[in-house]
Amino acid sequence: MTAYRRPLDVVILAAGQGTRMNSALPKVLHPVAGRPMVTWAVKAAQALGARNVVVVTGHGAEQVEAALATQHVMFARQEQRLGTGHAFLCGIDALSAALPAGGQEDADVLVLYGDTPLLRSTTLEAMLEDHRARGSALTLLTGELPDATGYGRIIRDAQGEVERIVEQKDATPEQERVGEFNSGVYLMDSRAGELAHRIGNDNAAGEYYLTDLLGLYRAEGEAAHAFKLTDPDEVMGANDRAGLADLEMILRRRINARHMRAGVTLQDPERISIEDSVVLGRDVTLEPGVILRGQTVLGEDVTVGAYSVVTDSVLEAGVVVKAHSVLEGAHVGAGSDVGPFARLRPGTVLGEGVHIGNFVETKNARLDTGVKAGHLAYLGDVQIGAETNVGAGTIVANYDGVNKHHTRIGAGVFIGSNSTIIAPRTVGDAAFIAAGSAVHDDVPEGAMAVARGKQRNIEGWSRRYWGGLRDNVQKKLPWLAGWLERQD
Repeated sequence: MTAYRRPLDVVILAAGQGTRMNSALPKVLHPVAGRPMVTWAVKAAQALGARNVVVVTGHGAEQVEAALATQHVMFARQEQRLGTGHAFLCGIDALSAALPAGGQEDADVLVLYGDTPLLRSTTLEAMLEDHRARGSALTLLTGELPDATGYGRIIRDAQGEVERIVEQKDATPEQERVGEFNSGVYLMDSRAGELAHRIGNDNAAGEYYLTDLLGLYRAEGEAAHAFKLTDPDEVMGANDRAGLADLEMILRRRINARHMRAGVTLQDPERISIEDSVVLGRDVTLEPGVILRGQTVLGEDVTVGAYSVVTDSVLEAGVVVKAHSVLEGAHVGAGSDVGPFARLRPGTVLGEGVHIGNFVETKNARLDTGVKAGHLAYLGDVQIGAETNVGAGTIVANYDGVNKHHTRIGAGVFIGSNSTIIAPRTVGDAAFIAAGSAVHDDVPEGAMAVARGKQRNIEGWSRRYWGGLRDNVQKKLPWLAGWLERQD
């Protein structure tokens, strides 16, 4: 964050409907790289050290305001959509009402948009520094494209200063060949609010256009300056789902490049998706198809295998997540390994050196140091002590059809394959559970629990049973019919 001599206020225009999105969700709430589009603008404004950020809402205002409720911003409602100038006026009036008398006189005002998530805060910081170094009253953020079709063109006077903005529909053939375009991002001095009240709507659409501020500043005898983007993609917006996918791709590449520069190995960057909120340590390795979401933190030397999805989870140093695993709301201790094809659900906490194998599912489970659950297990609402071995097919039956129940399993326990522990249970340290047991009572420390029916073999049963069904067996199970014939 950079401190400036004058305060900065930011108005973010986010009232549009975005009909081409064909969605019940307001346009600015469509997510890009893990954040709703409008929050990227808020993030950029706050990175500048803005004194106040006002978001102008309109379509889906309640949804937008709810999504930004924790972002420390103010809101202004544009009840009627009467153009960008009117939206800005709603924002500037809300800002003025929230400030003490005269509080805005020495502030610069920046206008941003809720559907342009690619605009970097470093670009805006450089624009602000240029604006103040020049002593400008109005600075426009512009870009240059070989073909600027669709954008308003920047027309300069003989001295090279910005003279006017010509919209695409009004441009002459000569003006259409101009490559410099208006991004719509403006940085103005404290007269912005006063001049905004002078914007008229004497046009075919009857709307108030923010671009008219240029003429109003020039009428005051002020020159308008342009700060040109080095990367015109920064002001790219999204009007439909295809445009949204383009933004996602660009942001994903930026994020991935940042992590690679910081010492992360991405084996196939084009097929790895990392949301902006994710934190990665040095020497992390991500295999193809990995998706990292939310408040995920990976420590140093973590490896995440192909096509795994990790959401809101912490993986400490040296963790290995093998292919096709899904982790959500989990904390995995250093040196542990998970998968392949494992699922860690919310509330899972693994100590150091824990082994979770293929097709093991955990939920609200705490596994202490060195616990091993290698195959085909469900561990829900359970605490398991250090160095316990969980056999293949083990189920902690935590739900009785109405309530969930908790089970505590001690340290050094051996649980045989295909055991079911019917919660709520306590299994003491160093206990054994025989394979195939259905444990419905507590197991004392050091005891062995055997909870299964005694086996008995009924000689000749198959011959008597299937022999009575010989005709059906002959048709449907010829291999069994052959066996029966051999018994005869």
